[in-house]
Amino acid sequence: MKTRSVVLTFLLSVLALTGGIAEKLNLGTWKLNETKSSIPPGTGKSTTVVYAPGAGDTTKITTAGVDASGKPTHTQWMGKFDAKPYPVSGDRDAPYRAHKVKNEHSLLFANMNGDRTVSNGKIQVAKDGKSRTVEMTYFESKKIKAKYVYEKQ
Repeated sequence: MKTRSVVLTFLLSVLALTGGIAEKLNLGTWKLNETKSSIPPGTGKSTTVVYAPGAGDTTKITTAGVDASGKPTHTQWMGKFDAKPYPVSGDRDAPYRAHKVKNEHSLLFANMNGDRTVSNGKIQVAKDGKSRTVEMTYFESKKIKAKYVYEKQ
């Protein structure tokens, strides 16, 4: 029984550490590199994304960019990477967002309006930590896929 408890504690510690690494790798300011990105026409974009520690064990994500019509946007999200939806300010199409750790370099996310997922994707931080790629799928009248490449500032 003791061995089982030790192994379970070890596995839970490794899992918690992996989640913490993925969250920490995203901390900082990220600028969009449009030449490396694949952004479909009529799709908005976040040109600057800032991940910062929030209160307690939360993370604060702030974005600035433009919407599909070219108007300036600014959003703020504060929550945990626990797959639960937390409110987003500044995004009328997706007032809730959930993040989840996939592995030490990847996060998954979903943007929601009520119970409906309006877009989702994966954030992959490069092994050197200098860039990250956001692969996103928008669920409008048809699926639209976009790829945003960011460089750490």
